[in-house]
Amino acid sequence: MLKGFRDFMMRGNVVDMAVGVVIGAAFTAVVNGFVSAFLTPLVGVVVGAAGDFSSYRFTVAGVTFPYGQFLNVLIAFLMTAAVLYFFVVLPVSRATARYLPKKPKPAVRPCPECLTEIPAAARRCSACTAHVEPSAAAAQW
Repeated sequence: MLKGFRDFMMRGNVVDMAVGVVIGAAFTAVVNGFVSAFLTPLVGVVVGAAGDFSSYRFTVAGVTFPYGQFLNVLIAFLMTAAVLYFFVVLPVSRATARYLPKKPKPAVRPCPECLTEIPAAARRCSACTAHVEPSAAAAQW
């Protein structure tokens, strides 16, 4: 019973996922700290609110609507998304494109029987199992 649990926990994907969650939580704290320490005050300087909109509210029929709290959260979300995109997603995408070039896709053609796309060098269709002759282009490989 414990051996099965140990084997489950030692699978690569479970450990990788746990490490990813911990790193994600730490990274979230870093990004939130950057947004709250630098970007939110910068927005406050631009709009003249010192980066804190929590006191903004209006009242209708005796009910108070504290929309400033929503503005704080919305600005933090948009800035966090922008920071993640420009400082994580974009550089990783560029590095991936530069250092891990895409492999060319193999030539495909339709099966003459079922019209499923099959590799040009195939001798049998994987969908309908019909015998097919390899295409002339595949014969040159």
